[in-house]
Amino acid sequence: MTEIDAKIDALVPEWLTLPDIAEQTGAEVTRVRQWVKEGQLIAVRRGENRALHVPAAFIDGDKIVKGLTGTLTLLRDDGFTDEEMLEWLFTPDPTLPGTPAQALSENRGTEVKRRAQALAV
Repeated sequence: MTEIDAKIDALVPEWLTLPDIAEQTGAEVTRVRQWVKEGQLIAVRRGENRALHVPAAFIDGDKIVKGLTGTLTLLRDDGFTDEEMLEWLFTPDPTLPGTPAQALSENRGTEVKRRAQALAV
């Protein structure tokens, strides 16, 4: 969990609190916290009360977006910080098109993972 800077806050169009995610997925808040701890989600502190927030694009209905966890693992293995991962995931890539986060939500995870792997080279 990390503090967020204005640049990343501006890149991410919508955020959810951990209780919001718990309600949407039907999981307990403690389970959502575990997802963050395990690296399946990235949470940052933002807002007046510095509550933990996750990009809404990481949740698809009642589950974590397919391919997100693997992509986060690849980026972490490449040495990315949480801030760098958020910046990469939400910065438009004309070759996709759109952002990597958008591509993941559209079930184009293979292309996103390919680009994440290429970052290590």
